[in-house]
Amino acid sequence: MRLNKFLIACVFSTALLMSCDKDDDPGFEPIPERDRTEQEIEDQEALKAYLETHFYNYEDFENPAESFDYTIRIDTINEANSDKMPLIQSDLLETKIVTRNEVDYTVYILKVREGAKDQPKFTDSTFVSYRGELLDRSMFDNSVTPIWFDLTRTIPGFGQAMTEFKGASGFEILSDNTIKWENDYGIGAVFMPSGLGYFATSQTTIPSYSPLVFTFHLYGVNEADHDGDGIPSWMEDLDGDEVIGNDDTDADNLPNYIDTDDDGDFIPTREEIIINEDGSITFPDTNSDGTPDYLDPKN
Repeated sequence: MRLNKFLIACVFSTALLMSCDKDDDPGFEPIPERDRTEQEIEDQEALKAYLETHFYNYEDFENPAESFDYTIRIDTINEANSDKMPLIQSDLLETKIVTRNEVDYTVYILKVREGAKDQPKFTDSTFVSYRGELLDRSMFDNSVTPIWFDLTRTIPGFGQAMTEFKGASGFEILSDNTIKWENDYGIGAVFMPSGLGYFATSQTTIPSYSPLVFTFHLYGVNEADHDGDGIPSWMEDLDGDEVIGNDDTDADNLPNYIDTDDDGDFIPTREEIIINEDGSITFPDTNSDGTPDYLDPKN
């Protein structure tokens, strides 16, 4: 059975991780945004300084106690713990380049445990618990109880981090209807520049232009088909840029991933594809013009 049958009460979170729109009040006079390239340079300096002066509880993971909750905890290096290894030196710290708004952003990902089973695409839904902090270690959001997140609606840095991990290999429904996950779920942290967070848009507890830190557990993954047309949403990213909102074949202001008739020919996309018994998809091209029927209004 799919996980969401046991979690029917869960809904997609509307917490701080969701992308936010700017104030569209006609009387609002916006302050000109900073140059994104220049801000990325500034953010990278701040992130590197953070990674050089902070550590996580790696020793707990190396020799876990029976009561250990497998939660990443980050602290500042000082005289009392000067022997701790800074995050920047960890063999588990990776970098990832994410391009948005014609800027190449560097994200740092601490992969403490990759996970065991399903690996999400950038459009999928993920079941995660998390904690969000600023670089001064002040917490702005957290959820100890796992929450479903639609990665098409989260801030880019968080979604891009999730795609580097996998969920647990399984779970058990206990007598009190709670879920016990196999202890092989993904465990990690992401350190992102403001350009992949909220950038110039401030939140209640997040100043504008703030680099962000998230620690998280990734428990479950559901492949998303937002419009139910039979094509997984990740496959509707036709230009391969992992920005799902800019692929709109029929220019009707509905991106393909939420458009049940991608080419606008009044034939539903679901009727112009073939879903095979093994779950694979065949895309017929009736007029052999190189464009599959579901994207070709002239077939």
